[in-house]
Amino acid sequence: MKKVYGSPKEALDGLLFDGMTIAAGGFGLCGIPELLIAAIRDAGTKNLVVASNNAGVDDFGLGVLLQTRQVKKMISSYVGENAEFMRQYLSGELELEFNPQGTLAERMRAGGAGIPGFYTKTGVGTVIAEGKEHKEFDGQMYILEKGIIADLSIVKAWKADPSGNLVFRKTARNFNPPAATCGKICVAEVEEIVPLGSLDPDHIHLPGIYVHRIVQGEHEKRIEQRTVRKRA
Repeated sequence: MKKVYGSPKEALDGLLFDGMTIAAGGFGLCGIPELLIAAIRDAGTKNLVVASNNAGVDDFGLGVLLQTRQVKKMISSYVGENAEFMRQYLSGELELEFNPQGTLAERMRAGGAGIPGFYTKTGVGTVIAEGKEHKEFDGQMYILEKGIIADLSIVKAWKADPSGNLVFRKTARNFNPPAATCGKICVAEVEEIVPLGSLDPDHIHLPGIYVHRIVQGEHEKRIEQRTVRKRA
C-alpha cells in the first residue's frame, strides 16, 4: 500500500469534506503540520471542527484557517497568542470547547485506543465540569470526559520510513502522537523520509500502523515569542 505522496495537496486528496473534525498535532508553533494546514486552506474546506492544543498565531499554523473563516469550532487548551481567535470567539463567530491540556491529550489518546470515555478530577468545580457526568471514587469527585475520534489527523514528524513509522524531534513530540492515533485517517508531514529498516525500532515514537499517508517538505522553524537579551 502506497503511503508516500508527492505534495500536501495529493496527500489530502479525497479526504476533506465540509463539517469534518480534524485533530491537529503541535504545541504553539512547535511541531505543527503547517504544510497540510496550508493545503486545507487552499482546498477551501469549511465548517471545520478542529481539536488542537491551540490555534497557532494570526498568520501561521491553524491561524490561517481562522483568517479564512473555515473553522466553526475549536477544541483547545490555550488561545492566548491569536488575536483573531479571540476576536471571533468574543463576537460569537467561533465556538470554543475549553479543555485542560492533559485532558485534551488523554481524550485524543483514549479515542485512538477505542476508549469512549474516562473519569478525571481535573476541572471539577469549574466551568469545565458544567453539563458533564459526575461520579465519586474513594471519596473524590470526578467528571466524565469523552474520547475524541476525528475524521482526519494531521501531524508533523521529524523522520519517517515508507511504512509510516514516525520519529518526532524533542518538544515536537508533544500532542502529535495522541493526535495521530485518534483520526480515522492520519496524514503526516515529515522533514525526511529514510529507507525502510534504517530506523532503530526502539527509537520509533509512533508505529506506521497509525499512519496512512506521508508527505515530505520544507518547514519554517518560526519562534512564537522571540525574547533576546538587551546588549550592554
